[in-house]
Amino acid sequence: MGEFIIKMPDVGEGVAEAELVEWHVKPGDPVREDMVLAAVMTDKATVEIPSPVSGKVLWLGADIGDTVAVKAPLVRIETAGEDGEPPPDSVPEALAEAVLEEPVAVSAPPVPKAPPKPEKAEPEKAEPRQSPGPREAPDTAKKPLASPAVRLRARERGVDLRQLSGTGPAGRITHEDLDLFISRGAEPQPAQVGLVRKTAVEEIKMAGLRRRIAEKMSLSTSRIPHITYVEEVDVTALEDLRATMNRDRKPDQPKLTILPFLMRALVRTVAEQPGVNATFDDHAGIIHRHAAVHIGIATQTPAGLTVPVVRHAEARRIWDCAAELNRLAEAARTGTATRDELIGSTITISSLGALGGIASTPVINHPEVAIVGVNKIATRPVWDGAQFVPRKIMNLSSSFDHRVIDGWDAATFVQRLKTLLETPALIFVEG
Repeated sequence: MGEFIIKMPDVGEGVAEAELVEWHVKPGDPVREDMVLAAVMTDKATVEIPSPVSGKVLWLGADIGDTVAVKAPLVRIETAGEDGEPPPDSVPEALAEAVLEEPVAVSAPPVPKAPPKPEKAEPEKAEPRQSPGPREAPDTAKKPLASPAVRLRARERGVDLRQLSGTGPAGRITHEDLDLFISRGAEPQPAQVGLVRKTAVEEIKMAGLRRRIAEKMSLSTSRIPHITYVEEVDVTALEDLRATMNRDRKPDQPKLTILPFLMRALVRTVAEQPGVNATFDDHAGIIHRHAAVHIGIATQTPAGLTVPVVRHAEARRIWDCAAELNRLAEAARTGTATRDELIGSTITISSLGALGGIASTPVINHPEVAIVGVNKIATRPVWDGAQFVPRKIMNLSSSFDHRVIDGWDAATFVQRLKTLLETPALIFVEG
């Protein structure tokens, strides 16, 4: 018997360490070549680590949420051959493009570390695949073993995973198990009738993207003195124009939302007030005013909030802004956005669409100095001097770094945005 040591691979991008967000195996589990062992997160990209050999897991070198340095021992596997280790800088080819099927936040209990077992590993025997189905008496106290993607699908279908018997390693419930369970027409267990006292407490370790979001929010709120300015904007004319442009758009043109208009209005406004399109290095005490307008778009994904960046919005027309916005949003939601697509913004837009509320207090995306929040559009009665008329009204809730942006400048900036959005023809005027 031999022992094969799998080290934390170099995932590129000059990254020296990554956070362990999921284990797919535990000590004692048999593994086969190319089987996924773990998932790690670097910046905002999640990557799976496959096994280059077959054997049995002897030892795991980290717990969920731990930060692991590149080339640090990660897994020890007992193999049928001689002792060995992966060659230096050897990374399975599948690693470069392997990502989690759905970028959802991982919440799992720490995997206990165990010393190598002295007994010899028995040769693995192929076992017939068992069909998943409802258990006679589901163990309600034991949490079923399944990946975040499987859990998400189960929640969407109303399936209690405790009703399934997993056929994956260590009884892990796979997508195939869930598909077969649903195809049989199995129904979720009926809820208990009546009111029941609940005493359970679920412990969720903050890890992966959720922890990075928490760190980013803490950094922004602790180091940036925010000033928030809320203004009402009449977007009736803008909505009429948007409807007309969508009706007359070409087959290859994307459907326009209000965001591409706001992006073009931002470009016009920061050209007049360059101090808002800036980043602030508060350690060095230096403000960087950017000629390029790289607009971050706060995007909600199954894993949490990410901010893909539309680069050089100043050089994009409105249809181009819309197309790039759609492409980046889809990449963010599917977890395929690259590191370069998630960094480098100079000003950010935050929009919750129909859930935007009346007003909000958006948190600045450090080290930027401004963020524009878009609230929902509502039809309201507006007095025109003679009578009340229905108008489409939307609030802009914008926050500024008060160390860099004075209140007067913040108000001037928002009022200019208001003028452009209320008279949308001005957005398209060149010069």
